[in-house]
This record gives sequence, C-alpha cells and structure tokens, in this order.
Amino acid sequence: MKKTLLVAVFALFGATAFAQSGSGFGIKAGLSYNKNGDLISSVGDGGQDIIEGAEGKAGYHFGFWGKLDFPKIYLRPELVYSKTKSSYDVNGDSQDYDISKLDMPVLLGYKIIGPLHIFAGPAFQYTLNNDLGDLVVEDVKNDFTVGLNAGVGVNLGKLGLDVRYERGFSENEAEFIDNNITTVSGRVDSRPSQVIFALSVKL
Repeated sequence: MKKTLLVAVFALFGATAFAQSGSGFGIKAGLSYNKNGDLISSVGDGGQDIIEGAEGKAGYHFGFWGKLDFPKIYLRPELVYSKTKSSYDVNGDSQDYDISKLDMPVLLGYKIIGPLHIFAGPAFQYTLNNDLGDLVVEDVKNDFTVGLNAGVGVNLGKLGLDVRYERGFSENEAEFIDNNITTVSGRVDSRPSQVIFALSVKL
C-alpha cells in the first residue's frame, strides 16, 4: 500500500512539472515591497544637508513573459509595468515617492528538481513618471537604467509562483524643491530595492 501511494505521489509530481515544461508565453501580476535610496534635503540657501532613509511601502506590477525551455535551464524575458512607492520625512512632513516604470528582466533559470527552479538576470528599466508628494520633483537623471533580478519559483500546472529581489546597480537621482513656507530642496535616489511576489499563468 505504501509503495503504491509513493508511486502515485511521484507520478503526480512528475505530471505537474511536465505540464509547465516547454517553451511558451503568458501573463503575470503581483505585489512588491519597495524601498528607494536615500533622500538628501536642506532648508534655506545655507542649510545643512539632512539624509533620510526611505520607509518601504507596497507596490504592484503586471505584464507578459516568454520562455525558451531547455533540459535543465531556460531563458525567460519579461515586459512588466511596475508601480513602486516609498516614503520620506521631509522637514517634518511625510512624502510618498511614487515611481512608474517599464521593466524588462532577462532571466536565466535553472531547474533544481520537479517544479522548483531558481533564476537571475539583468533587469532593464525605463522610468515613465516619478512624483514626490506635494513637492516639485524633476525627472530622474537617467530614464534608462539597469538592475538585477534574482529569485526562486515553483510551477504548478499552468500556474507559476515566484519571489525575487530586485536591486538597481547605480544611483539615479531626481532633484526636488518646496517653496510653500520655507525653501526645502534636495535630491532623492530613485534606485529600487524591492522584494517582488508574482503569480504567472501560461497561455
């Protein structure tokens, strides 16, 4: 009885893995927890610089993916719209820093066992829009940047679940100013540092 049950479990495990194998394409969506780089601000013309770290907040993403499958590895490019958010304390006021961008990760994956796999690769990022609460913020210095994606995933039939870490390689700052009461100015690093949870569906 135990032997029969064991064979059935392995058969189901293998069928599940096989259902997700092979080249193809699909859609994906998920949530993220993001913290951007430091914000450096000063009050007045001769004000001392104040460095503020970001407070992480939730964001989201959705997009498309394709996959070229090989016996033990795979290549998976993605095109994803991402909305990230983090918060800063600027002169006593909390300001949310919202960024909208297009991400194109190009991932190389390795199949460990059954449906379990790991992956990593560069993420090419194009910033569409950035907004810093009530402050007047300029566009980021570089619209196009490169980061890194690395993570682990599991495939269950046509569904895939993965968790990954994304990090920008270099600082990408935007200048801001606030003239409401006292002149507050500075710059904020838009480089992402986020943990991403994603659900994908093979079409």
